[in-house]
Amino acid sequence: MSANLESLRRKVEAGEVLSDSELSALREAAAGSAGPTLWLTVAHALVNAGAEREALPLMERLRRDFPKELQVRLGLARALLGLERHGDAEEVLREALVLSPGDPEAVKVLAVLALRRGEKGRAQQYVRDVLERDPFDAEARLLKEELEAVELPAEALAEEQVLRPEFNAALAAALRRAGVKFRLQGRDVLVKLAGGEVARVNVGSLYGAYRGGKRGLAAHVEKLAAQLGGMRAGLGEDVTALERGVRPVLRPAGFEAQAVGAVHRSGPAGLEVFYVLEDAEYVRYLPESALAATGLTVDTVDRAAWRNLEAKPAPVRPVVVDRGVVRLAETFSGLWAVAEGDGHDGARLLTAEQRRRLALQAGEGPLRVSLGWREFALVCRESDAAECETLAKLGHAPDGIPGLFRLTAEGLTLL
Repeated sequence: MSANLESLRRKVEAGEVLSDSELSALREAAAGSAGPTLWLTVAHALVNAGAEREALPLMERLRRDFPKELQVRLGLARALLGLERHGDAEEVLREALVLSPGDPEAVKVLAVLALRRGEKGRAQQYVRDVLERDPFDAEARLLKEELEAVELPAEALAEEQVLRPEFNAALAAALRRAGVKFRLQGRDVLVKLAGGEVARVNVGSLYGAYRGGKRGLAAHVEKLAAQLGGMRAGLGEDVTALERGVRPVLRPAGFEAQAVGAVHRSGPAGLEVFYVLEDAEYVRYLPESALAATGLTVDTVDRAAWRNLEAKPAPVRPVVVDRGVVRLAETFSGLWAVAEGDGHDGARLLTAEQRRRLALQAGEGPLRVSLGWREFALVCRESDAAECETLAKLGHAPDGIPGLFRLTAEGLTLL
């Protein structure tokens, strides 16, 4: 696959809308291919652009020609859901589960559909099934929280209430239509601001502010997309609020190209420290313009950020790696996850309270560390050769930090 074609495929996977020329190039490449992969990418590109009706016959043809391909079934279900043909989508998802029993992507969508019908118990069982296989599945954990919070009234909730996953999907579609560059990441969505900076927007707060029924969802998310597309980085001059809300995050070298205009400094082990500002509505990378507006310095922000993170340590949980997937362990395993899941777990390893909690589990000696996932940090004793080898083979997520690190009382160093 050529570099240009691979770039187009990645754009489609990220949910971006292709230009007419890019879509034509993708179609031309697909026409000369033998398997379903490129044609499936074309179909997803159409769905990204809101052209589900055009994508549907292509998906149907792929299902006919490649009846054993799981991704074709999942893509077909996505197109059907976009057209609000929920019953047909559920049937296709069940076909997918025949091909791949327990497939987490199919099961999570089935959970959402069950809750839409008011079948909370069935939805909870679907989510439990996913979390038993992978307790670190961010979407399943989010669904679990929503299921615990929702109360089903006696009449027609499934027809009227917009659930969090449905809200997320509608917002993403509206952002694509508005031409806003974004990327979903756990509970948040990264949005490129009008001024070029990157904001981390808390979708939970947007969902919590939504009080309309299903019929008002489309207009609501269209308005949100317009607001987010025009949002700028100005944070006002509330110094106290800024100092109280800022948190540090670790990012790989060169990350400033992705978070343009964000405050950062050199960190340990060749990493960089960026700062995320949280408030009731948005969570975003702190822009350099905020320093000029408030009179704060990078050093002042840095001290406040680490002080705030020190006060919020994460649980340390025993885990195992099962066929390349991190899962909770029922007993002592020699491998632990620092797993608050808010994106700050790598930075937490540098705080005194988190180190104290780690020492209670793993002892006082040097630790081997993987920062390959933003949802958790993995550690084992450096003296445990088997677990160190496990970490070395595990790799990292696309948005994680590659490589392994050594954590001692002196700090974090790259191996």
